[in-house]
Amino acid sequence: MRDDFLLHSKTAETLYKSVRDLPVYDYHCHLSPQEIWEDKPFTDVTSLMLDHDHYKWRLMRSAGIREELITGHRSSVGISSQERFRAYAQALEGAAGNPLYHWTHMELSEFFGIGDALTADNADIIRERANAFLRDTGMSPRSVLEKERVRLVVTTDDPADELEYHKLLSGSGLTNLRMTPAFRPDRVLMLTKVGTPEGFRGYLNRLGEVCGAEIFNLSTLKEALERRMQSFCALDCRFADIGIPYFPSKPSGEGSAERAFLTAAGGGIPDDADFNAYLWDMYLFIGKLCHDMRVLLQLHTAVARNVNSRQFRRIGADSGIDCISDPISVRAFTELLDAMYSEKALPEMIVYTLDPGSIEPLAAAAGCFRGVRLGAAWWFNDHEAGIRETLEIAARQGSLSSFFGMLTDSRSFLSYVRHDYFRRIASDLVASWIDKGEFMGSGEDVLGKISCFNAMNYCTESRI
Repeated sequence: MRDDFLLHSKTAETLYKSVRDLPVYDYHCHLSPQEIWEDKPFTDVTSLMLDHDHYKWRLMRSAGIREELITGHRSSVGISSQERFRAYAQALEGAAGNPLYHWTHMELSEFFGIGDALTADNADIIRERANAFLRDTGMSPRSVLEKERVRLVVTTDDPADELEYHKLLSGSGLTNLRMTPAFRPDRVLMLTKVGTPEGFRGYLNRLGEVCGAEIFNLSTLKEALERRMQSFCALDCRFADIGIPYFPSKPSGEGSAERAFLTAAGGGIPDDADFNAYLWDMYLFIGKLCHDMRVLLQLHTAVARNVNSRQFRRIGADSGIDCISDPISVRAFTELLDAMYSEKALPEMIVYTLDPGSIEPLAAAAGCFRGVRLGAAWWFNDHEAGIRETLEIAARQGSLSSFFGMLTDSRSFLSYVRHDYFRRIASDLVASWIDKGEFMGSGEDVLGKISCFNAMNYCTESRI
């Protein structure tokens, strides 16, 4: 990619140079702690680029590529790595305006030194060049993180996870990298909304085994979650996440949280009123838990999960079949924050939304409560226009310099180029204000905070 990519003025180029080489504090991602611990060298660029990146799967699907060429699932037996790479190149070469066109070429340039445009015609040549680079350098998960100056990786982990690889990594003596878990109780909150082979009762048994307690009512569930949060915090957990496709409204008194739990634990399906009461009660509980343990709570809203049921049954979750859902109620959001604040149990919080039209209303609502921030452009908004718009809204509705910054939210190690993408767009935006005389402060200071220092300072400050 050109040095001035996305930078449209000399001021932008100067500002970008001030943040280009800052460390990365990735406070929300889906990388595998096991892969980082084992640190096995990558051997095939197709697998490295495609196996964990459902953004790319969606692009291929939208371009009409056959499903067996997309995910590398077991149904793809007989499909070669070369065929899959060619298929992705075919989808990419016509993807003008899609952020993947930018990201993929940034990946090829940053990690393999390849500056050519990827097309179906040269896919085999580029694949061989990239694979030769992998053979020659032994590139591995940790070497990628070191190259990209990643100083913190926060993964998303279920309360029932024993955190085996986090424990190994915490005692491994790594000097330039910290790995910490984030507490993500989605499976607890969803009750029976997502079917799994073990069922909700089976999940409760597994959670109980991990924390050494029998879970038989709502009170014992909360005790178990508190124990698990303590175990997470012992590994320096600083973040919790909720990313379910439901958001509670303040109960009218008709529903029962206890009844919802008991129904689900017994194999039944709670009615809507009970489920809403349960969600409200659990959001308040998790909020207080985060407040008391000084854990920042991230709320991911307006997402529809696994909308292609046939694909979900065939391959499972996280296969590129989620989408933007209906916006959450701003009234429900503010009522939840007010209830937390009234009980002196409002944690620091970041709120994200997939609905572009909800970004500004949620930012305005967040501004009514200290320590609640608008999050980065998330998922389907994570493109040049979406990043720019989110930054503009954060600036209009508050202090841009308090924006928490970029995160990968990815399962792909190559996705760290997205931090550079963010820094380029942010530099260009702030430069435009400076050049028009609309901002006379230090652009370097603002950009340094939102590119690195806000996340770094939070993640390294003492809990005491």
